[in-house]
Amino acid sequence: MCWFEGPLAAFDTETTGVDVEHDRIVSAALVVQSAAEAAPVVTRWLVDPGVPVPEGAVAIHGLTDAFLQRNGRWPAPVMEEVARALAGQAARSIPLVVMNAPFDLTLLDRELRRHRASSLAAYLGAAPLCVMDPWVLDKHLDRYRKGRRTLTDLCAQYGVELTGAHDAASDALAALQVVRAVGRRFAARLERLSPAELHARQAVWHAAQARGLQAWFARNGTEETCDPAWPLRPSLPAAA
Repeated sequence: MCWFEGPLAAFDTETTGVDVEHDRIVSAALVVQSAAEAAPVVTRWLVDPGVPVPEGAVAIHGLTDAFLQRNGRWPAPVMEEVARALAGQAARSIPLVVMNAPFDLTLLDRELRRHRASSLAAYLGAAPLCVMDPWVLDKHLDRYRKGRRTLTDLCAQYGVELTGAHDAASDALAALQVVRAVGRRFAARLERLSPAELHARQAVWHAAQARGLQAWFARNGTEETCDPAWPLRPSLPAAA
């Protein structure tokens, strides 16, 4: 059986913003599916981040300060549980689907450093994550297709139903189903690769994609930078 028909897990977060070094996780979800047709098992976390949630973020995911203060938990135990849950999947060699992996995994790593004085790598130990990133896979395998490649766009492209967008569990499940659909559409190119081999190739593909986007920004006079690291950005050096 090809990896894209077998066990997969998926992880997603909702946050206070898009700065992986300073923004906070307000919700997270892990979706595990033992086979393509199996019912998904969903674990959800709500976090009271201890900082105000900007209006722009609330407009996207609907999680207000009042709601999170009433229903969320303190970040430290949540980040511990999330890291252990991901480590459990890695220990069982189950690939982890993460849409735009450097965002969610780097945010989680920084939250662990902030609240647990640890890192994602420390929790993973000798069994590192094997990540499937639908954004990287689609962009490499169908590189000349025009248009945006948000999760909503990919769901439309691959015939995946997305209900409740910007809910961590809904987005994680949709990303998982997109990866299965990508695997089937490009089976001739993917079925002979093990998840570990595909993980390694995605790191190379993402770096090339980042360089290409950086060159496009430079040609158009945009100062935005693209980090080639995947699936996790290295930590910033400590301030002197």
